[in-house]
Amino acid sequence: MAGNDELSINVGEEVIALDPEGYLVERARWTPEVANALAEREGRTLEPAHWEVIEVIRTFYATYELSPAMRPLVKAVGQALGPEKGRSIYLMRLFPDSPAKVAARLAGLPKPTNCL
Repeated sequence: MAGNDELSINVGEEVIALDPEGYLVERARWTPEVANALAEREGRTLEPAHWEVIEVIRTFYATYELSPAMRPLVKAVGQALGPEKGRSIYLMRLFPDSPAKVAARLAGLPKPTNCL
């Protein structure tokens, strides 16, 4: 599979496979460098605020073995980072379109089951 193919990204010398929606095929391949490459592919730049949410969603996944949909994501972010950041509007500013889907994708996790 070529690295410039839509179903993969290049990270250093490695070619990382993606599914048709841009999620990692193998979660174990995730690294912060992979997250940055995924973000770049989507025209995003990850700032410290994004990384805070990525850490929260990865912890959520490690605990519950599922990617949170929007409501549980808002609650988890609020518990971990405080009420100012645990708001839908905050997450929408960081991850426009669908915060739960975008954050899960960048965190190397599967698509949340309740997201279309």
